[in-house]
Amino acid sequence: MNDIFKLFHFIKPYWRRAVAALILLTSLVIMDLTIPRLVQTIIDQGIYQHSQDVVIRTSIIMLAISLLSTLIAVGNNITSVQVAESVGRDLRDAIFTHIQSFSYGNLDQMKTGQLLVRLTSDSGAVQRVFQISLRIGTRAPLMMIGSLILMFNTSPQLALKLVPLLIVTSIVIVFFVSRMEPLFLRVQQRLDRLNNVLQENISGAHVVKAFVRADFENQRFESANEGFTDTSVRVMRFMSTMSPALTVFVNIGMVGVIYFGGLQAISGTMTVGQIVAFINYLITTMTPLTMMTMLSQTWANGIASAKRINQVLDMIPLVQDQPDAIEMPVNNPGRVVFENVGFHYNGASDEPVLNKVDIVAEPGQTVAILGATGSGKTSLINLIPRFYDVSSGRVTIDGIDIRQLQQDSLLADIGVVPQESLLFSGSVKDNIRYGRPDASDDEVISAAKAAQAHDFILELSQGYDTHVEQRGANFSGGQKQRLAIARALLLKPRVLILDDSTSSVDVETETLIQDALADQQFNHTTFVVAQRISTVLNANKIIVMDEGQVVAQGTHKELLKSSQIYQEIYESQLGKGIQVAQDDPIVSQGVS
Repeated sequence: MNDIFKLFHFIKPYWRRAVAALILLTSLVIMDLTIPRLVQTIIDQGIYQHSQDVVIRTSIIMLAISLLSTLIAVGNNITSVQVAESVGRDLRDAIFTHIQSFSYGNLDQMKTGQLLVRLTSDSGAVQRVFQISLRIGTRAPLMMIGSLILMFNTSPQLALKLVPLLIVTSIVIVFFVSRMEPLFLRVQQRLDRLNNVLQENISGAHVVKAFVRADFENQRFESANEGFTDTSVRVMRFMSTMSPALTVFVNIGMVGVIYFGGLQAISGTMTVGQIVAFINYLITTMTPLTMMTMLSQTWANGIASAKRINQVLDMIPLVQDQPDAIEMPVNNPGRVVFENVGFHYNGASDEPVLNKVDIVAEPGQTVAILGATGSGKTSLINLIPRFYDVSSGRVTIDGIDIRQLQQDSLLADIGVVPQESLLFSGSVKDNIRYGRPDASDDEVISAAKAAQAHDFILELSQGYDTHVEQRGANFSGGQKQRLAIARALLLKPRVLILDDSTSSVDVETETLIQDALADQQFNHTTFVVAQRISTVLNANKIIVMDEGQVVAQGTHKELLKSSQIYQEIYESQLGKGIQVAQDDPIVSQGVS
């Protein structure tokens, strides 16, 4: 329950409408409670007294109350829906905004499918709780309390006889409500699993198709779907027993009123009108109880979802600005230094991913990082923009520990082209200037030319205004990589990071891209992660990594002489027997 209360501050901006909805609801309850008393008047003072005027006058009052109640109910529905929808919108905004503040480490802890469920299904469940609370959820307890008071006012003796029945009914309701929250929590967890399988399958559809694994994926989805269905059925089966059980208590109460009330009427201590009014009050007492058990499904679902939403909102970003963080100094040269750096992923492994790494990248240099898969290349470069924080040691830019810099300021000076070149729905032009929305068309074209993307863009149906499908589905891997490089170059970054970002282009295009990078008018320090050794031949410094450590560093010719690992990589890709000489044909041709 505390989890749902923690989200009540989302209703604060709309408190006036919320209060108006509650006032309207209270007025509606008062009017509903007057109806049984008016029925008593018609029976005792109208029918038994043979007074047609009382019957007509009271009937007109009842009709007027009914019409007014309808208008009030409409007003309550409108205001409660407005408040609930506004709260739902703000809640989704808050979750999404908080997710944007997550570091890579936070995103490693929560899967995409789980976050999607919290943004959609869970936020919708909490929104329904707010809406129901301002409508039926508040009306039911008010009706019950008001009816109990009027029951005692009508006949204290008869009301006391029904107190045990009301206590037993309340105990049954508490039992059902207490069991429902964990049940709905399991349903949402099953939904998480279903969404994870679905998200993985859709994003990896090409792999599934290529490896003819559709049957396997169908079975995996069917298993997750069956688990979700079975859990939902168990919850609904449990819920379905509530209404019949409470109906039995209502019927027992009515029989008790008729029996004991009939005895009092025979003895002359109670009128028929009072019995009818008492039955109506009993129904308006028990019906809200039944209604509240039905609403408990919404509440239990909402409480379970609120707990899951709070897990996201309470998650603290692993990478945060220090209180005294400063902005990146302007026009500094861009000297990047790794000093005895160690790193591991949130303690997920006893062995560090990086260990005692020392690297110096001088301003304007191109530093290439080479190594086998799993050697720590991507982990290394992810530390420069603070996607993760170092576990030991430090990374500095121009002598400043990057942990002392404001993240936005740091990232504004770093251009990153990741391994997977992700494009967004929109135009080609919008994708290139994603990091600089105010960039001019000339700047966009200049960046595209440097990335060797200009020519193929002009061949598109609408050039730079061509629509990009979701995740760039209408572009090849090489085209997406070149657009991603153009997007990074448009920032004119002080530090440029290329994480195997030319793996999908041919060697000739790769050479043109690197020549264009070298000719850029702005000075930048470049880190290049590569699998192909041809990519790194002309780098100012080549870092060879193995099992999270720097095992060698130097130029191409220096490493051919001094590093056995580099020699093995070189020979495996470019052939054996190549002599290390000034006239090395590969080097002299400027292959890069």
